[in-house]
Amino acid sequence: MQYKKIDSSDMDAFRAICGEARVTPGQDVSDDYCHDELASMHKRPEVLVKPASTEQVSAIMRYAYEKNIPVTPRGQGTGLVGGAVPLYGGILMDMSTMNRVIELDEENLTLTLEPGVLLMDIVKFVEEKGFLYPPDPGEKSATIGGNINTNAGGMRAVKYGVTRDYVRGLEVVLPDGRIIEVGGKVVKNSSGYSMKDMFVGSEGTLGVITKAILKLLPLPKRKLSLLVPFPSLDAAIETVPKIIKSRTIPTAVEFMQKEVIVAAEEYLGRKFPDKSSDAYLLLTFDGNSKEEIDAAYHDVAEICLANGALDAFISNTDERNEAIWTARGAFLEAIKASTSEIDECDVVVPRKSVATFIRFTDSLQKKHDIRIRSFGHAGDGNLHVYALRDKLDEKTWHSKLEAVFKDMYDFAKELGGKVSGEHGIGYAKLPYLRESAGSEQLEIMRGVKAVFDPKNILNPGKVCASASL
Repeated sequence: MQYKKIDSSDMDAFRAICGEARVTPGQDVSDDYCHDELASMHKRPEVLVKPASTEQVSAIMRYAYEKNIPVTPRGQGTGLVGGAVPLYGGILMDMSTMNRVIELDEENLTLTLEPGVLLMDIVKFVEEKGFLYPPDPGEKSATIGGNINTNAGGMRAVKYGVTRDYVRGLEVVLPDGRIIEVGGKVVKNSSGYSMKDMFVGSEGTLGVITKAILKLLPLPKRKLSLLVPFPSLDAAIETVPKIIKSRTIPTAVEFMQKEVIVAAEEYLGRKFPDKSSDAYLLLTFDGNSKEEIDAAYHDVAEICLANGALDAFISNTDERNEAIWTARGAFLEAIKASTSEIDECDVVVPRKSVATFIRFTDSLQKKHDIRIRSFGHAGDGNLHVYALRDKLDEKTWHSKLEAVFKDMYDFAKELGGKVSGEHGIGYAKLPYLRESAGSEQLEIMRGVKAVFDPKNILNPGKVCASASL
């Protein structure tokens, strides 16, 4: 792809749009902006801009479109697939400073805000007002714009669904600078194609989100967690479909193995409530009455015990819940701290196939002589499987990684699964999407991209790009 290289006249134009303080030349850009959490993908932008308004975003995109300059939108850079990395240089547009909460509409149960607001701040703000924003991705320091762009799911998807289910409306700047509004505060909408849903999960390749209207729910009055040890991971995972089939719907159903718990303990410097067993299910329940919660967890505890669970520990205090969920939230960082480099397989498979897939991934450790760690959302089939580099040299690491990932994605496809459950495709997972989706679907995706972005300037090289760098 041939893009214009940024020169002094372009820099002057960006400063005129955003102001001197919000424009940084490429050579002065912090290295943190050159990668996301997938540290192996590293590219430097030619300029970093930090727009303060929709109008500034529009002006930047209009200029870039006219001059044929690539633009990569970015939030906090917490992604794991290279989605926010400026593969072709150009403009890196940091949206994190557009971080205002614009309106809490208590009558329509909506929250209107800019894309740079952090997930943790949304949760705190709405809960203090008696509301719940259900999507619960593990990285709480991510921006809502990033969550929307990847359709992030999180642990509460079992009961409440994913980010797409809570986006009512969007304000979006198109690649040529035009500003459109899609969706709105309405609950129902059959007015033509669902344009809103085109942007959710598009990873910033179709437009730049500058405002979002989120759906809220009343905050449940009570919540409780259940930590259930099992003698084996097989026994734990095979119990999950039986829980899902029962009349009780947990808020979350997570699985974890002893090795990951121990790593989290070492990383945090604090003890997990129990680590005597090889595998655990961690379930949460919420509701508005003690009777409702008690009935729910009793039913699930009985199902677990009937299927080989060794015990069922009730966590009904803030202190106990904090100890368990702090450890769960630290799993990824703990795994990263235990090795020199990681890469992740973020597949999603039908719920009944979770045990089969996890058994398969465990077998790959011996087949490829590499450490593999996993945890994930057993209740919705989204699994996070990590290959660990340890002391492997660069060539051996990439060779083993390619072989392991091929086996995983091929097997996920056999089971009827998909390449990504919540982290997206970005750049790193492009080859696997091509293999999984097939040429017909990719042709349609590229056609959609071409309608929105005929010059291919917005986050080029991602999702459905026709070729790698």
